[in-house]
Amino acid sequence: MYESHFGLQEAPFALTPNTRYFLRAPSHSESLELLLVALRQKEGFIKVTGEVGTGKTLLCRLLLNELDKEAHTAYIPNPGLPADTLYEAVAEELGVDVSQCANVHQVLKALNQWLIELAMEQKPVVLVIDEAQAMPEETIEALRLLTNLETESTRLLQVVLFGQPELDVALGQDSLRQLRQRITFQTRLRPLNRQSVSQYIRHRLTQAGYNGADLFTPSALRVISKASGGIPRLVNVLAHKALLAAWGRGDQRVARKHVLQAVRDTESARSVGALGGWL
Repeated sequence: MYESHFGLQEAPFALTPNTRYFLRAPSHSESLELLLVALRQKEGFIKVTGEVGTGKTLLCRLLLNELDKEAHTAYIPNPGLPADTLYEAVAEELGVDVSQCANVHQVLKALNQWLIELAMEQKPVVLVIDEAQAMPEETIEALRLLTNLETESTRLLQVVLFGQPELDVALGQDSLRQLRQRITFQTRLRPLNRQSVSQYIRHRLTQAGYNGADLFTPSALRVISKASGGIPRLVNVLAHKALLAAWGRGDQRVARKHVLQAVRDTESARSVGALGGWL
């Protein structure tokens, strides 16, 4: 659409998570490092929370890429499952054939045996669950029971939970206090500050093939930062719409007026924070 007009090889602000576009902003970089250190120390449960659009799924995929050579991983992107279905999903992710298992007990037995075999390889097994706030209470409890699978000296399964702040509310229930006590490390993704928003936009433009002078004016960047509240997904939406507005007018740079047009067209941006006299 506007790529050739601005000298881009691809759209820089697509909403689909792409690890090539990951920016090591302070909060995201610290969270990734904490995850890797905690997993290498064989910690049991680790929790990552963040508001909608802060980059949890992107961080989740980056973690899976980092673990590719040093651990066996199982990834559950949609955990709103009954407890027995969760066991089957984990088994399938780890390559365990449970087609002949007649009940949950047999599924767990087969899974436990396979985890023991994997432990012999000296490679940890990590279960990564995205959108963990969607798990029913009984499934969360089933997850705790799953981590009871261990030998006398080895923890057979580590779990990383990625979720929205509602996950904290769910885990705050008294009935889930046993699992809550097992969470040894936790981190929260914070919105980008103004400087990081500017770096984020420049980084994505560079990754998309742009190599010219600053495409967004300083005032345009300030409005995007304020209107998005530093939420990466909203930054993407506003930057994309601002590029469209500039392209539509035949302009070579994205100015404040283009971003303001994008803000007016984005209802979620208005709810992030009042712009006051900016509009």
